[in-house]
Amino acid sequence: MALLDWMAPESGLRIDGEGVRLRPPRAVDYPEWRDLRSRSREFLQPWEPTWPADDLSRAAFRRRLAAYARDREVGAAYPFFVFRAEDGMLTGGVTLSNVRRGVAQMASVGYWCGQPFARRGYTLAAVRAAAGFAFRALALHRLEAACLPHNTPSRSLLAKAGFEEEGLAKAYLKINGVWRDHVLFGMVSTLPASDEPDMGVSV
Repeated sequence: MALLDWMAPESGLRIDGEGVRLRPPRAVDYPEWRDLRSRSREFLQPWEPTWPADDLSRAAFRRRLAAYARDREVGAAYPFFVFRAEDGMLTGGVTLSNVRRGVAQMASVGYWCGQPFARRGYTLAAVRAAAGFAFRALALHRLEAACLPHNTPSRSLLAKAGFEEEGLAKAYLKINGVWRDHVLFGMVSTLPASDEPDMGVSV
């Protein structure tokens, strides 16, 4: 089976982590996603790009899904929603983006968590599961992540997930309308090198 076929939402891809389950976003997720993001707006906005005026609309969600599909088709990004394993409740999301092949074999990790589920271990488990998927199924060699210097919970999460702090990037990303410095983190795979993804991996 081709990797892109295996990655399609309808393929039933699922990544299991400690107390969480990851899968690609689907159209049926819109109401729960909208409600969680709406309730968490003040909690999330200090750490994210400025939200468009229609960010929580169904039309914007459809555009988001279309962008996800394009990225998956070319192998540029692999977005997942994170669900609590015990009851299937949406807790947030994690994305492997900016996938670079060739001599790099690397990607960036981004994540968000709804306020009701913050600091309960769900996002940490999701990042760990996504990293395992990146190294085993996608055969990537390196992952990168970044966070604002004063975002202590995110810095702690990345350290617990196995990332190492690598330095400070000035004016790295435009967050909530302002170019902000970010602390950079990296993680290198310790798995044996392989030219092909392990299509039988169970994360």
